[in-house]
Amino acid sequence: MTQVFRLPDLGEGLTEAEIVEWHVSAGDEVVVDQEVVTVETAKAAVSVPCPYAGTVAQVHAEAGQVLPVGEPLITIGAEVAAGDGAGADINTAASARSRADGEVGPQGAGGEQYREEERAGAELSEDEPERPLIGYGAGEGPARRARPGGRRRRAAGTRPDTPAARPAHPAAVRVISPLVRRLAADRGVDIAEVPPGPTGVIRKADLTAYLERTDGVSGRQDDLTDGVSGRGGQQTAGVPGREERRIPIQGVQRLMVERLSISRREIPDATTWVDVDATRLMKAKDALKAARPDAGIGVLPLLARITVAGLRAYPALNSSVDTEAGEIVHHGAVNLGFAAQSPRGLVVPVVHGADALTTAELAAALRELTVRARDGKLSPAQLTGGTFTLNNYGVFGVDGSTPIINHPEAAMLGVGRIVDKPWAHRGKVKVRKVTQLSFTFDHRVCDGGTAGGFLRFVADCVEQPAALLADL
Repeated sequence: MTQVFRLPDLGEGLTEAEIVEWHVSAGDEVVVDQEVVTVETAKAAVSVPCPYAGTVAQVHAEAGQVLPVGEPLITIGAEVAAGDGAGADINTAASARSRADGEVGPQGAGGEQYREEERAGAELSEDEPERPLIGYGAGEGPARRARPGGRRRRAAGTRPDTPAARPAHPAAVRVISPLVRRLAADRGVDIAEVPPGPTGVIRKADLTAYLERTDGVSGRQDDLTDGVSGRGGQQTAGVPGREERRIPIQGVQRLMVERLSISRREIPDATTWVDVDATRLMKAKDALKAARPDAGIGVLPLLARITVAGLRAYPALNSSVDTEAGEIVHHGAVNLGFAAQSPRGLVVPVVHGADALTTAELAAALRELTVRARDGKLSPAQLTGGTFTLNNYGVFGVDGSTPIINHPEAAMLGVGRIVDKPWAHRGKVKVRKVTQLSFTFDHRVCDGGTAGGFLRFVADCVEQPAALLADL
C-alpha cells in the first residue's frame, strides 16, 4: 500500500521547515523510524524519521525548498518499475516522475505530486480553512489525504496531467515553488529561458542568477527578490563591487527577526542601568577555579547564579503577558536563556529549571549548550521555553547596550565588558574591575520600583558575591 509521509508537526509552534539534505532517494528501501531527511526550522536542524517501511517511490521536495507543515515529504510503498533507475532522485528527472505518477495512480503519491507541481503558482483559495498541523509516528497510521478538490485552485486553462501529456525528458522545465513562478511572471521572464540548477529544478537562486546576467543588457533596475513588493534597487551596473545584494531572511535569523519585531511592536519596554564594581566577583571566580578546577565555573555561570537569585527575590520579572487571555503569567520555574553565537546566527539556548541547579550544574549546562550552539546541534526544545534571558554582550568588547526583550519574555539583563577603571573605593580612587549592567523590562508586568529593585539586587551581588550565601 502506498503511504505518503508529510512534513510532521515538529512542535514548539513551528509551521514550516527548509529541506537541507535527503538521506534517501527513489528506489531505496527504508525501515520504520529511519531518518530520511534533515530539515532546518527557524529554531534548529532536525533529522526526520519516517514512520513507514518500504520502497521510496518519490521524494516531493528538493534541497533548499521550504515546506509548510502537512505538505508531502516522501511516498513509501510503490513498486519501482524496471528501468526506472533505482537510487535516482525522482525530483531530478521528469521521466522518472511520470512513471511514478502512472504507477501509483491519481489518488496516490502520483496524484499528490501532480497537485503540488501542476498547480504551483496558482492562488490559494480565499475561503479555504487553515491547514491543521499533524503529528507523526509509527503508530499513527497512514498520513492524511488531501481534501477533495486539492489545496490549491487550478490555474485557468490547465488540464489534468497524464504521463502521455507531460514531457518525458530530463530537459523539461521544472518549477516546484509557486514563489519562483510568481517572481518570474512579475519580471516578465519566460521560465523556459532560465537554466535550472544541478537538480534540474529551477529555484529562486537560479532565477536570481539568470537576472543578474541579463540585467546589465536589458537595463532592468528592480531586483528579483523584491518582485513581490515592486520596489527596485539602485542601478549600479558597470560599477564593480557596488552591486546591490539581497540576502533572504531564513532559518534561525527569521525567528530572531520575528521575535524582535514583535517585541518592539507589542512590548512597552523601559531600560535602566548601573555601573558596578566587579572586582570581588572576579576574585570569587578565580577562587572557585582553584578550588574546583573540574567545575569550570566562570563569569557567565556566576552571573547566571546571581540572576536566578534575583528572579527568586523579584518573581514578577519571571513572567510573560498573555494578551489574548488578558493575563500576566508568573512562571513557576526559571528557564534561563542566554545569547550565543552559532553558525546559524544569534541563538538563545535555554537552561530549563535553572533555579533548581547548583552553580556547578549551571556551569555544566551552560557549557554544554554553548558547545551545541557552536556545532549547530541545538534541538528545538533547547531553544524554546525561556522565561528570562541573560545577555553577556561584553564578549564583543562593548560597555553598554539597551537589550530588546526576547518575546514573549518580560525582561532581559545585559552585561558589558569587565575592564579596569578608576573607581572610588573606601575613600580613595583606585583601579577596579568595572562593568555596566543594563536591564530592559516590560512595563506591563511591573513598575520602575520592581525593576530597579531587581537591578540593584544583581548589582549588590556582583559587588559582594558572598551576599548570595545568605539565601543558599
